[in-house]
Amino acid sequence: MIEEKLTPASEEEIDYSGRPFGYQDIGNQTALVCENDPVIREKITDALKSIDFNVIESLKVKEALKSLNFHTFNLIVVNENFDAGPDGVNYILKYLESLSMAIRRKIFVVLVSANFATMDYMYTYNKSVNLIINKEDIGQIGMIIKKEIDENEYFYHVFKKFYHKYVEI
Repeated sequence: MIEEKLTPASEEEIDYSGRPFGYQDIGNQTALVCENDPVIREKITDALKSIDFNVIESLKVKEALKSLNFHTFNLIVVNENFDAGPDGVNYILKYLESLSMAIRRKIFVVLVSANFATMDYMYTYNKSVNLIINKEDIGQIGMIIKKEIDENEYFYHVFKKFYHKYVEI
């Protein structure tokens, strides 16, 4: 019988280029911004940084999915038409829909839309996101997101406490 030696991969063989962050403090909030329009993307990023989020911007679906494979973000802001091809499918939203509920509950998803009203909870439920923000209200995005995340945390506090104690042992 021939025994094969398993050698650990050297640092040169491991590709860490897809990791969105280097060292992270445990308490830091992280956000992924998926927006095609550079003006809106900059407004979103600045607003999120002002409320103490570490932000990664993705310009293409492939970049965003690569980041999502390495990190569970606390917040994802995605445009309804982000990098949509001829089929019009938003692959980020499709990816998020396929996540297990245990992981999805840890992520607050904001949909930036030109079609839906800000905080329209019927379409929020329909689109499987936590919040919808209309492009016209992008100037108040920081304040709106902070308020809605606080309400979400308050609403799911008991669920998360129970889940953490009894399920994630």
